[in-house]
Amino acid sequence: MKPTLRRRHLMMLAALALAPAAFAQSSNTPLRVILPVSAGSGVDAIVRAAQNALSQATGQPVVIENLPGAGGITGTQAIVKAAPDGNTIGFVSNNHAVNPSVFKNMPYDGLRDLTPISVVGETPFVLVVHPTHVPARTAKELQAFLQSRPGKTNYASSGNGTIIHLAAAMFAEAAKVDSRHIPYKGTGPMITDLIGGQVDWGVVAVPAVLGHLQSGALRAIGVMGRQRIAALPDLPTIAEQGFPEVEVAGWFAAVAPAKLPQHQLQRLHSAIVTAFNDPAVQAAMARQNNLIQPTSPQAARAFMEAEQARYARLVKQAHITLD
Repeated sequence: MKPTLRRRHLMMLAALALAPAAFAQSSNTPLRVILPVSAGSGVDAIVRAAQNALSQATGQPVVIENLPGAGGITGTQAIVKAAPDGNTIGFVSNNHAVNPSVFKNMPYDGLRDLTPISVVGETPFVLVVHPTHVPARTAKELQAFLQSRPGKTNYASSGNGTIIHLAAAMFAEAAKVDSRHIPYKGTGPMITDLIGGQVDWGVVAVPAVLGHLQSGALRAIGVMGRQRIAALPDLPTIAEQGFPEVEVAGWFAAVAPAKLPQHQLQRLHSAIVTAFNDPAVQAAMARQNNLIQPTSPQAARAFMEAEQARYARLVKQAHITLD
């Protein structure tokens, strides 16, 4: 072997010998997972259920950081500003696609300034009514009831411009009914007043309301998504009941800062798919009535682009504005 080639050979062997040590050092770097929602919320519960599995899949300690505020903008801005080194990711949901249409001055571009990793799954929504104030049991009956009382009924949401608000507005638009919107500061107060009869109807996530449906405190009219759910197998979708344009569920997606290197994107995508397919995580997701179907990064980007365009149309139709 010529001297020059021998030196190159020895250098390659030395680099390979150091590679495992370098990997071990990088694996001790925590994976920071930013959630633009409060602790105890739906997405928070989902990610925490997968925390240990995600740590095993990445070989890194996983540190979850809740940064709620401004409809998710506060936490998402922290993801945008993080270094694209594969050590910071976040989980966003429908509001991420809604915000550009309801907030006048966004501090980032939700599509350009992030790297979609995967739309991991969805949480089903259900349209519910107060069982005494609203005699309807089907979507068509609810439509007839609301149309017979224009401007005299109301529906609740977890806040103006939230996906819960838009989902209810979607039904009102499709059913051509005039029902007043009552925004609340969160799902908890909204459900309390639905049960108390202060509001007539609303759309809520199934995990938050399943116990109240089973007790009879509230009545379910239909599933808002594209398919029935295991927890309520006899409850048809709103689309099945004659409103095919009404289709919305609470999706959640893993994202990273923009300009994430391709090898890091592939690593993180593989880890998320592995973590959410872990049997213990799957069982936890089933208990929460979440549907887990991780997409590719390319499919995630296309989906989020389509959702942003869809909500922009709905916000315009419903005349929703925020300061």
